[in-house]
Amino acid sequence: MSAPDIALHILKTAGSLFYRNGYHNTGINEIIKEAGIAKATLYNHFESKDAICIAYLEDRHRSFISALKAYAERREIGKPALMAIFDYLIDVYRNSAFYGCWASRIYGELPQENRKIAEVIRQQKKDLLLFLEGLVRRNFVNISKAEVEKISGGLYLLYESAMTESYVHKSDWPIYLAKNMAPSLFNGVQWAEKSPD
Repeated sequence: MSAPDIALHILKTAGSLFYRNGYHNTGINEIIKEAGIAKATLYNHFESKDAICIAYLEDRHRSFISALKAYAERREIGKPALMAIFDYLIDVYRNSAFYGCWASRIYGELPQENRKIAEVIRQQKKDLLLFLEGLVRRNFVNISKAEVEKISGGLYLLYESAMTESYVHKSDWPIYLAKNMAPSLFNGVQWAEKSPD
């Protein structure tokens, strides 16, 4: 395996363990054993467990935002594009081992002094809000900044709570309920029209 392939292998192995078992419960030795590598190999690529965690969070976040964007772009402009975030979550819930939000799981385990990982997670949550703001702007016309913030903030809270509660309840009903509640955020605003082909 090439060096980039080894680093990716370590990252995928560690990420799977973090997501399934928790960050605190996953030790370096477990990552080494599961990856089938020597300790020196791991430390040639990552200086610490925190460094692996940050790389994992960044990789997972990039994939997540890219997937959300693709889901929205495949839908018709307007309400379907905004509801796509919940369609994405339903598919993730059904098609993979689901333990809720990977970032929130790690954040909940962090000691207070671990500011570096906490800041990465906070920034990623802000990135999701910015993505939703852009999605709202593209799908409505003549919308004020306050309305954009209200709708995108509401979508963010519904999405985040649906992700957490579907894991807690081991059921997808929170996702469907959030999706049904979301349109109440759109009252009084004008949808953008589908652009002509």
